Amino acid sequence: MNSQVCQVWVTGIGALTPLGADAASTWAGMLAGRSGVRALEEEWAADLPVRTAARLTEDPAARLPRPQARKLDRGEQLALLGAREAWQDAGAPEVEPERLAVVIGTGTGGVLTTLGQDDVFEESGARRLSPFTVPMLMPNGPAAWVSMDLGAKGGARTPVSACASGAEALAMGLDLIRAGRADVVVAGGTEACVHPFTLAAFAQMKALSTRSDDPESVSRPFDVDRSGFVMGEGAGLVVLERADFARARRNPRTYGTLAGGAVTSSAGHITASDAEGQVQAIEGALRDAGVTARDIGHVHAHATSTESGDLAEAEAIRRAVGTHASVTATKSMTGHMLGASGAVGAMAALLALRDGVAPAVRNLERLDPRVELDVVQGDNRKGRWDAVLANSFGFGGHNVSLVLTR
Repeated sequence: MNSQVCQVWVTGIGALTPLGADAASTWAGMLAGRSGVRALEEEWAADLPVRTAARLTEDPAARLPRPQARKLDRGEQLALLGAREAWQDAGAPEVEPERLAVVIGTGTGGVLTTLGQDDVFEESGARRLSPFTVPMLMPNGPAAWVSMDLGAKGGARTPVSACASGAEALAMGLDLIRAGRADVVVAGGTEACVHPFTLAAFAQMKALSTRSDDPESVSRPFDVDRSGFVMGEGAGLVVLERADFARARRNPRTYGTLAGGAVTSSAGHITASDAEGQVQAIEGALRDAGVTARDIGHVHAHATSTESGDLAEAEAIRRAVGTHASVTATKSMTGHMLGASGAVGAMAALLALRDGVAPAVRNLERLDPRVELDVVQGDNRKGRWDAVLANSFGFGGHNVSLVLTR
């Protein structure tokens, strides 16, 4: 840990994913190697080139009072429920409202609301639009609703950095606490955009796998037979606290320390992955955390199951960390939750650190020989690590790396 900056602890976690409706069941699903990918059997999917997606295990609207649920986009519902879980898990810290901040990223915002209300507009006219449309489609809606739910007056921020949004939210939360602007930050990401329009759009750019014969085997990071990613939905939230603030609380629980982070931009192609920018993010996170590459025992890779993305990241990890660390990729089980994926990935890395076990990459039958890393195959990997790395990258050249320590 860098002695020049204050320590920031992770004291609470919350998640809703295709593997479970909370953080514990999500982690159990990862360790069990379960898949949340299913066939799309709805009538609207019949003519799509993509017939698989990773949907939630339960409808978030069912866990909210109906009057409240109807005012919220699905992504906002996820953020609210995930934040409540993380907040209770942290013991509902007593903190001055002005010292409590919220940072929740998203890649697409309330796109389900946008598309759904556009259908209403086209079919029934302007007067039939929901009066809640604007707050439901705003990308800052999840952060705003969570700030109101918790009474947070220290700022409600929304990084929109494509698939790196959730991880960037954690990096921003870290910076807010270090800068002395907050004692506690609820940070993470949310995404709900499984819709025929978004599926067709991603398919047109050749990002999604069109395999559908065995849905659970489609998402296969680092495998020679990978064919693109599977779109998923979910949310991951954590409670970050300044360590001395947490220590002053009665019986504080800590999962570990968010020791460092770095955000870079590749400034190259709008969608292509770039190893150079990723190396800069990883090396920057290591410096920020005050650790060396040899200190990193485990890496949670972004690894979406696209050839160019997997290979660029493999090169970046090899150059910046080396080949000694065990590498996993849980998108093989959850699919790609876009703006939520970085936060869920950081949570998985943190729990791997706590429990001393890294989940095996599902569906990895033949490791691409160009991936010169110690990728966890077959069985989960046990080990005791002092520091782990979580990567998250997004279209637009967004690169985020986080270092977590005991």
